Amino acid sequence: MAEINRRTRTAFSAVTCALLVTLVAGCAPDGPAATPSDRRSPGTAAARPAGASGGAQVRAEGVDLTVTRAVAHLDHAGNGTLTMTVRNDDGVPEHLGMVATPDGGRGTLRGGKTAEGDGSMDTSGILLTSGTTVTFGGDGPRVLLHGVRGVSARHTLPVVLQFGVAGLVRLQARVVRS
Repeated sequence: MAEINRRTRTAFSAVTCALLVTLVAGCAPDGPAATPSDRRSPGTAAARPAGASGGAQVRAEGVDLTVTRAVAHLDHAGNGTLTMTVRNDDGVPEHLGMVATPDGGRGTLRGGKTAEGDGSMDTSGILLTSGTTVTFGGDGPRVLLHGVRGVSARHTLPVVLQFGVAGLVRLQARVVRS
């Protein structure tokens, strides 16, 4: 009887270890900068820097998005705004749904008002219709930043933008102290 219990416990331990290894492997990143938008597979896109810091281009099947002139205007407490220009040429409406900064920071999205709806806020995020360029800041949509940390020695801020179609896009925004 003791032999059966030992076999059962051994088998249970082996299955539990295998499940844990599988779960941990599924949660581990693919590399230091891997995101869903970095992998090359159907339905995802790869982002490339657009010029120096402050931009990215995303080109893949069904995705043609360009982000330029990304600048984080921050005070000494890390509060301010993110300005940028986003061009959507992919043939379908796009939405900016989230902006992330280092240490779990999140930007607050505020929609702008235009007759065409570009830059307006809806349940999916800030609308970017196809064939348009939307400028964030001023009278357009805005991204408010609060308590941002992670500004590099080169005065750039790593930013992740989450779009509905293009997915995650990483870029380095230039930092200007206000």
